[in-house]
Amino acid sequence: MFSIQKLFGKEDKFFDLLEASAEEARASVQALVKLTEARQEGSLEPFVESRRKDKKITEQISEELVRTFVTMLEREDIEALSNALYKVPKTVEKFAEHYILVEKRVRDVDFSRQIHHLELATDTVLAMVKKLRRVADLEEVKELNAKLQSIEGEADKLMLELLRDLFSGKHETLVVVVLKDLYELLEKVVDRCRDAGNVVSHIVLKNS
Repeated sequence: MFSIQKLFGKEDKFFDLLEASAEEARASVQALVKLTEARQEGSLEPFVESRRKDKKITEQISEELVRTFVTMLEREDIEALSNALYKVPKTVEKFAEHYILVEKRVRDVDFSRQIHHLELATDTVLAMVKKLRRVADLEEVKELNAKLQSIEGEADKLMLELLRDLFSGKHETLVVVVLKDLYELLEKVVDRCRDAGNVVSHIVLKNS
């Protein structure tokens, strides 16, 4: 078991910031739902805004680490989690950029199954980050991380299924190239979530 005092002394600002970063990761995926479900030209602004907010949070964490004496939790762990969380909305924004560029060609493509995995993954990461604020049972975090690994596994299976269809020969070459790029970016978002979950697990294990 560990406590706030053991992790950050009397400071809880890091919990607030890390949770806010995980919330931005989740918000970016929610924006992705709206983008891919819309039947009109999409805007990149929600993704840019989410990534900018998360970048500010990441910078604030770095500034607070300079000002704050951390006792039990190594500053490298805080920075690692902060950086891992920031990569989620950053990768989602990259997908949105590519999607909007080719929107007319992929507007009828159903991305809902991949994005559902993204929603589950970001929800799970947020739940894991929130476990850092209070006394968390190691097994509880392990269960959440196992769930995250399972989500990644299901996403990998779906990726193989989609690629099998993509390379079946029934799609024009340009569509194959475009969709392969988009599928890989969505898969990378899940990988980013997995990385963040692994950092949380590492922190909890070290301080349990």
